[in-house]
Amino acid sequence: MEKTKILIIEDEAAIADLLEYGLNKEGYLTKKSKTGAEGWKILETFKPDLLLLDWMLPDESGLDICKKVTAAYNMPIVMLTAKSDITDKILGLEFGADDYITKPFDLREVVARIRTILRRIAQANRTSMESKEELIRIKDIAISTAERMVQKNDEWIDLTPKEYDLLMMLYQYRGRIFTRTELLDTVWGYDYVGDTRTVDTHIQRLRKKLGFSDLITTVFSIGYKFEK
Repeated sequence: MEKTKILIIEDEAAIADLLEYGLNKEGYLTKKSKTGAEGWKILETFKPDLLLLDWMLPDESGLDICKKVTAAYNMPIVMLTAKSDITDKILGLEFGADDYITKPFDLREVVARIRTILRRIAQANRTSMESKEELIRIKDIAISTAERMVQKNDEWIDLTPKEYDLLMMLYQYRGRIFTRTELLDTVWGYDYVGDTRTVDTHIQRLRKKLGFSDLITTVFSIGYKFEK
């Protein structure tokens, strides 16, 4: 069975070495980088299943790298940072990160959060593969549930893992009204540290990318629904 691959972009050698040791011990295949530029090159060839990304790097902001990765790849990102302010956490998550770990951290927490994210993605993939609708067509959009891929007018649309999960959650229960809290708990998980503004941000991105302003509608003072 092929090992799950994790890329660590962290400029503090002691932290990078600790993460590498702990993750290798858990059975993950890892590579590490001290800079954003080097990390990007490794990412393109290594093609990791998950990215551990430091917020502060010597050559580039972790937020900028997060934006580039989510625009080009469909992979979960866990931010590592000494910043503990809730505003910074929300900013990182809204830039496309799936989780946020504050330094100093316990290695067991890092491993547990990685397992949770990978398990959630694996479950979503299994659900997609078991679905009777392998190809969903909505207007000019085609969704391959087996591959978690979306096309618009035969052009691939880059959705982050959370954007895709949110889209499928709303589509699966077309006509049902979801509160922002329900969507946050279901798509992001009960242990998510952000607030419901994250849902609004992701809805706006989905509407812009897919042109679904008339299908994903806002229910005033409550939340959102996918029209039947």
